[in-house]
Amino acid sequence: MYVKFQPNDYVLKYRRGKLAASGAGLSFCCLGRITSAAVVPISAMDADFIFDEKTADYQNVAVQGQLTYRITEHERIAKLMNFSVDLKTGSYYNDPGSKLSRRLLNIADVLIRRRIGRMELTEAVRADRDIAAQVLEELKADGEIKALGLEIMGFSITKISAGAETQRALEARRREEILKDSDDALYERRNASIEQERRVKENELSTEISVEEKKKLIRETEAATKRMLLERESELKLIEVRNAGERERIKLEAEIELEKKRRELADLKLENAKKDADAEAYRISTVMEACGKLGPEVLIALVRAKMNPSRTIAGAIESFAQSGTGIGTLNITPELADSISRLCAK
Repeated sequence: MYVKFQPNDYVLKYRRGKLAASGAGLSFCCLGRITSAAVVPISAMDADFIFDEKTADYQNVAVQGQLTYRITEHERIAKLMNFSVDLKTGSYYNDPGSKLSRRLLNIADVLIRRRIGRMELTEAVRADRDIAAQVLEELKADGEIKALGLEIMGFSITKISAGAETQRALEARRREEILKDSDDALYERRNASIEQERRVKENELSTEISVEEKKKLIRETEAATKRMLLERESELKLIEVRNAGERERIKLEAEIELEKKRRELADLKLENAKKDADAEAYRISTVMEACGKLGPEVLIALVRAKMNPSRTIAGAIESFAQSGTGIGTLNITPELADSISRLCAK
């Protein structure tokens, strides 16, 4: 009998109960009475599941998903499970694939139940992705799966759903929550609008108050400046009046001092004049007293001796005029005429 297997089948050929050959996609001739074969799938296999679980608040949920795995150690699993096939028909004597999938799904069910049982309903229906990731990590690290020579390639949860009545209740509650959120949003928008308007009015009022305060400050500054200028002008005027009075006082004191000096000078001049007059009188009295002791001829001779020629000539002419006697002949030389003219000019 000739037997041929597919390339994705790992075939273990036994002859008289001993392993004669193994490999993928074997083909061989054999006698059915002494030959048997075990066929282990090489390709990945999928196992779909739907689990009914109960949440922490005692609500039933349905967990739907898929587990993907493949056999990596074919000879080991062939010893642990019966993968024998009928060489005539090529079919398994029992269904080892279903049993293997069921075993893996039981492990996954235990891991899912452990997590769902710690969650509330509303939390569980939204945690499908997190639960799938956690269960996948635990399946890859599971010792029983490794002992079977299996590799977990993937684990996904497509949906976690509650019962029909519970779903309607959740939908109704969610609908109410959405409506309430809508009302709250409308209320918040109105409150936000009112609050924004209040802030705008407060800002406008604050701006007006600030403007008025600045105007008031400007007015006060202008008034203070004017007051300071007036005070400064008053001080300057008072200083000018004081300076004018001081200048007038200084001028008056200077004039008084000048008058005093003038009076002292006049007194000094008068005193000097008196002294000069007294000296002149004393001199004249002394001279007169001395002249009284001399004769007329001596006095005339002394006077003439002290006269200059012009005065002598003038005196002689005056004497002739006063004597009353006539002048016979008078000779006047040019020099004498010149002297007389110069005397008259003086």
